Amino acid sequence: MANEHELFPEKRNQDEPKVKVERKEGEPTSAFKGASWGALLIGVVAYLVGLFNATMELNEKGYYFAVLVFGLYSAVSLQKAVRDKEEDIPVTGIYYGISWFALIVSISLMVIGLYNAGSITLSEKGFYGMSFVLSLFAVVTIQKNIRDTQRAKERD
Repeated sequence: MANEHELFPEKRNQDEPKVKVERKEGEPTSAFKGASWGALLIGVVAYLVGLFNATMELNEKGYYFAVLVFGLYSAVSLQKAVRDKEEDIPVTGIYYGISWFALIVSISLMVIGLYNAGSITLSEKGFYGMSFVLSLFAVVTIQKNIRDTQRAKERD
């Protein structure tokens, strides 16, 4: 049988310590990590469901899929390069430059593809654009969370 404090938490003695999850300094909260993964999942799944249901040719679907994968990879790569430079970890200028270039190209390919797409409506273009941006933002946040968690664990 449950004790009185489990049944009536408001009767808990105010001096009793609350159970607190241990989190290392600098580590993101579980809620923030979950929200980041949720945003990535929502963005990517929405984008892919939109592609699956689209009436465009298969080669067009392949183009938009490749742009998404390229964008996700380039965003993570750029986040890593920027973070490495910030933490005085050596990053070659060519890698740093290519990371920026790749992200700019992926975003440009998305914008150009959507601008020139005659087979999809304006609302669909907005849908693809927003799910693409959400996915890029989420993957950068996840990369940051992973790095912050790793760094917090190394400090101990």
